[in-house]
Amino acid sequence: MVKLFSSLSVSLLMCFPAFADGVFDLLDLQRPGLEKVRECREREDYMDAAEALLEYYRGRTGVCTPEIPNPARINISARDKKIADDALDHRFFVSDGYEVYFYGDDINWRYWPLPENELRWQLHRHKWFTPMGKAYRTTGDDKYALEWKRQYLDWISKNPQVDLDAEEFEITDNKGLSEAQENMRFAWRPLEVSHRIQDQIFQFQLFVDAEAFTPEFQVAFLGNYHRHVDYLSHHFSKKGNHLLFEAQRMLYAGAFFPEFRDAAQWRQTGVEILVREIRSQVYPDGGQWELDPHYHLACINIFCKALRMADLCGFRGEFPQDFTDKLEKMMVFYGEICYPDYTNPCFSDARIMGKKEVVADWKRWSELFPDNDFIRYMATEGREGALPGHLSVAFKDSGFFVFRSSRSMDAVQMVVKAGPPGEWHCQPDNGTFELWYKGHRLFPDSGSYIYAGDEQVMAWRNLFRSTAFHNTVTLDNKDLEVTDSRTILWQPDGKVQKLVTENPSYSGLTHRRTIQFICGRRFVIKDELFGDAVGKVALHLHPGPGAGQYFHLKVKGPCGMVNREELGWYSEQIKEKQPRPHLIWEVDKKGKCPIVFTTYIDLN
Repeated sequence: MVKLFSSLSVSLLMCFPAFADGVFDLLDLQRPGLEKVRECREREDYMDAAEALLEYYRGRTGVCTPEIPNPARINISARDKKIADDALDHRFFVSDGYEVYFYGDDINWRYWPLPENELRWQLHRHKWFTPMGKAYRTTGDDKYALEWKRQYLDWISKNPQVDLDAEEFEITDNKGLSEAQENMRFAWRPLEVSHRIQDQIFQFQLFVDAEAFTPEFQVAFLGNYHRHVDYLSHHFSKKGNHLLFEAQRMLYAGAFFPEFRDAAQWRQTGVEILVREIRSQVYPDGGQWELDPHYHLACINIFCKALRMADLCGFRGEFPQDFTDKLEKMMVFYGEICYPDYTNPCFSDARIMGKKEVVADWKRWSELFPDNDFIRYMATEGREGALPGHLSVAFKDSGFFVFRSSRSMDAVQMVVKAGPPGEWHCQPDNGTFELWYKGHRLFPDSGSYIYAGDEQVMAWRNLFRSTAFHNTVTLDNKDLEVTDSRTILWQPDGKVQKLVTENPSYSGLTHRRTIQFICGRRFVIKDELFGDAVGKVALHLHPGPGAGQYFHLKVKGPCGMVNREELGWYSEQIKEKQPRPHLIWEVDKKGKCPIVFTTYIDLN
């Protein structure tokens, strides 16, 4: 199939009979509705077979997606319309946080306007293709379908598969790679392949009735689609949210294209991976193992997409009860750590989502779990359902703790992150916290700002994720060597609520943090550092811009403690950063004598 594809990418018609025969061999032509296709193929009339297959797909019913239940009723936002119009001129929307770049009249799929890996990876997700489909459906203008078809085939022609080790998909430079391998690691990374597998379903829904979607092109599309799914089936990521995305999209492929002989296996593989991984990646308390609120939200939506597709296509029974039970716990976890305005803490690589978008998620979740009062409360913004009876709450398995005075917009809420080692998106931040008061983030976490790229990009990446950029303590300004807190005490009730955690942060230095929440207005944080290690021990605090008007801060420490302020940063969105104060209290630890900092935060 790959050899045939290279021929087709040069000319759609040059070797059509041979290519079409190979594609038809991938299909189960014994399925009801494909009789005419089978008959034409048996007499080697491949064009008539392709026309019969296109007629079948254009008239097919009973198969859709949760995202596009009815293509005839699709709408398009002004933003998507602009994305589609820009794409006509090869000015591609790659991802939020990046400019729209011109990729040339003759598209250069290897163009790298910024030395950031994410920009190259995102390019190969083709995020402008589906908006082009929406533009075609809403305007009826064939120019969108014709240009999408050209770009689709152009991408196939210029992005061949070559051999590449799995580890090389995630490297941050191109040393030792040929030009073809360098492109391969961006164009065919399994995550990007899975994204195309999912979104090409939407594009099929939107463009299949277009005049440009000819019988010949349909055969090319199906051949390329099968090549993608087959490739992914042999190149799944080893673990993490990437694997979840890939499994959910594999499931979509099997559910939406049951005509492929391999479809049942694709679907089964997706279900099996998702069931296995929710048991592995999600703690009993509902926290996902990357310990990142944004990716926790993403993983919920991955699992929900799979369930909604299963509901549409009639295979919900393939998911066991413990899968849906764990998913429901993930939703409750997320709701509990979020603030009254629906935003989440920016721990690890998290970012802030808009309330409208998050409420829409809750509405979809409520459809899956209509009997959960808390989920329904969040979905209806309090018009229905009910809040939990408690205020402060702990998720000890994943290490998230929430102090709160109420659940109203004028509440005091502190979220503490002090738990087990996290996976890739987790940062070395054990013991850090965020404090929210009357709609303001008084001590926002650093966020991520940027992911991967050249040395300058990685310097910013490492700065934002460094331990010193979080509300915790360091030894010699180094990142934590160990993040594996244990909970010593959790007392969530009464006028004085209390949390005590302990982390073996560095060789020879243990950090015990005690937080008291007093009368709903005051926090006292005691940091004890003990062990044989010597060096400069520092407490780092990062108030948000202008946050000082809402609280009074005092820090007490041992003799010789010095205090200074440096320029700090935080990020609530990818590629966006804001300055803020970085407050440091530092003391020399010269022996076994413990170092103790006591921080008082009194809210105004």
